[in-house]
Amino acid sequence: MSTHPVITREVTVNLEAGLHMRPISQIKQVAQKYDCQVNIRKDGRAVSSQNMMEMLTLVAVQGTRLWLEASGPQAEVALDELVQLFETDFGAELEAEAG
Repeated sequence: MSTHPVITREVTVNLEAGLHMRPISQIKQVAQKYDCQVNIRKDGRAVSSQNMMEMLTLVAVQGTRLWLEASGPQAEVALDELVQLFETDFGAELEAEAG
């Protein structure tokens, strides 16, 4: 059995409403597509990307710094896509244009 290193990326919550159910749902959907385990860490506390209620308890308001941690065969590609979600404000610009 091979072991995979933990890869970490820092992100900042830029959403005005912070991380609420819609972006948390997007995080879960992206993370479950890949063969890896993804956790989100804030202030020394880590929660699973598969547990939406745990992610809500992070109380990640606008400006909050989070660390995405992943290990497994597809950890790097999963983190790349998750970082992209944060950098594009979870597609908020696209929704605003469509709305």
